[in-house]
Amino acid sequence: MTSRFEWATIDSVDPRRLADFWCGVLGYVVYEDKNGATVEIGPDPEEPDVRRLAALRGGPAVPNIVFVRVPEAKSSVKNRVHFEICPIDTDQQAELERLLALGASETDVGQEDGGSWVVLADPEGNEFCLTRSLAQGEFDL
Repeated sequence: MTSRFEWATIDSVDPRRLADFWCGVLGYVVYEDKNGATVEIGPDPEEPDVRRLAALRGGPAVPNIVFVRVPEAKSSVKNRVHFEICPIDTDQQAELERLLALGASETDVGQEDGGSWVVLADPEGNEFCLTRSLAQGEFDL
């Protein structure tokens, strides 16, 4: 018996702004917006709930993300948990440029020079990494 990772919850000063940023990054859509206090995003829900639940029970699934309004901004310490983002249809440099245009910023958390990833922060300062591309020709088995 195991559990499934269904969603991640992120505290935010402006949940809708952060949800819109991450929708742009991941190609997600807004599922629910409770007057900007809580905003849930996830993959486009073309599948009926019955099939989505069956997929969750059957194996690893793509999690939703929920942004919850809190009064305080992120503290200046490094996140203890962060996302790793892999481009799937472009190279890493093109994806970096796209993410920066969406509102990400490059940041330094003490990472080593010359790593194969780029450390970024979302518009509220939450760190995440842009890793190698999984695009055809960039990553092949």
